[in-house]
Amino acid sequence: MPWLALAFLCTAALYASVGFGGGSTYTALLVLADTDYRLIPIVSLSCNLVVVTGGSIAFARRGWLDRDLAIPLALASVPMAWLGGATTIERESFLLILGGALVAAGGLLVTRGAPVIDVDGPRPSRTRLWTLGPLAGGGLGYLAGLVGIGGGIFLAPALHLLRVAPPKTVASTASVFILVNSLAGLAGQWFKLSGAADTAGALGHGWLLVAVLIGGQAGSRAGIHLLSGGLLRRLTGTLVLFVGLRLLWTAWSA
Repeated sequence: MPWLALAFLCTAALYASVGFGGGSTYTALLVLADTDYRLIPIVSLSCNLVVVTGGSIAFARRGWLDRDLAIPLALASVPMAWLGGATTIERESFLLILGGALVAAGGLLVTRGAPVIDVDGPRPSRTRLWTLGPLAGGGLGYLAGLVGIGGGIFLAPALHLLRVAPPKTVASTASVFILVNSLAGLAGQWFKLSGAADTAGALGHGWLLVAVLIGGQAGSRAGIHLLSGGLLRRLTGTLVLFVGLRLLWTAWSA
């Protein structure tokens, strides 16, 4: 499907420009392409890994990564992401959970947008983070592994609201959070594949990794200039919101 590869490339470019992986939109696009629901998390998490690996390295080299901020989130999120990926779930339950997650993600994209990474903010306070970090990281990690959404789209607004870090650090933390969750969740998803047919089906989507590699590199280096960031964000949010509502309707009808 050439349109799917192009859509993945554009999605990767958009999300990479602000430190995200694009898992929510990849998932939405795979649903529209009638992909087997068991393979959707594997493909989405794999694409997340390709996109955020380069961004995470670039952020770290620029000195934006704060380990004191990332560690408490990752401590709980990594094992929970693996557990989510290894959890066997029925199609109707998967659609219901994924639909709710996409509606929430789409709403955040439409109303709040992605964090701005070139504006310095106030110095962070860590007290509440070390209290709430493992809880938030564990919950988002499990969701990431279960349905293939990296969790950054939920984490970044929460960190902004808690005022625990300046925007550059939030973007860097979200990128690393998506990276470790995607890796652990993907390991859990591969663990539960039932046979050669499922494995072949997952590997058959490898061409999408090439598309997101190109798009992710372009987005992280040059950003998006054809349309305003706000317009692109709202269009993406509208798509994710639409697919989420469609999934909830399908699950309710079933």
